[in-house]
Amino acid sequence: MFSLPVRRSYPWQITTISRFRTVKNVPKLDPKHQTDSLGLPLKPLWSVNALLSSYPKPELSASTFKSLHELSALIPPEEGTPEYTKLKRELEELVKLVEAVKLVNTEGVQPADLRPFLGDGEEREACDDDSMEESDESMGRALLKHASRTTENFYVVEADKQR
Repeated sequence: MFSLPVRRSYPWQITTISRFRTVKNVPKLDPKHQTDSLGLPLKPLWSVNALLSSYPKPELSASTFKSLHELSALIPPEEGTPEYTKLKRELEELVKLVEAVKLVNTEGVQPADLRPFLGDGEEREACDDDSMEESDESMGRALLKHASRTTENFYVVEADKQR
């Protein structure tokens, strides 16, 4: 795999040699909002809470709540307690977030260049995905040697409650 040379000077002046758009001297994003010298808004233009408030609130049933705790090897709080209500509300908010993310239309979106940028104008060498998977797998197997209990190639973790 090869990588194209990239020259970077400032966050607002990015020049790349690629099939994608080249950006130079990006003007302020929106004149209606105050920005700093780099063109970044001084105040947030939106919030996750405001965005999520437009989505319907999911209802988590007691059986699903209990099943999630069993899958996590956790003991659920007693139904009707403040802890139960708080935890159930937080889980429902997480479900709402996941459902909102699932609704995002990503058709036609190009993947980002995720190679780490070192900050001195250079990028790390791109590596083959195959060699990366092999090294990750061998590292994981090496870590298994340090586990107190394993079965085949899996860690064994004792749960606090009996099934």
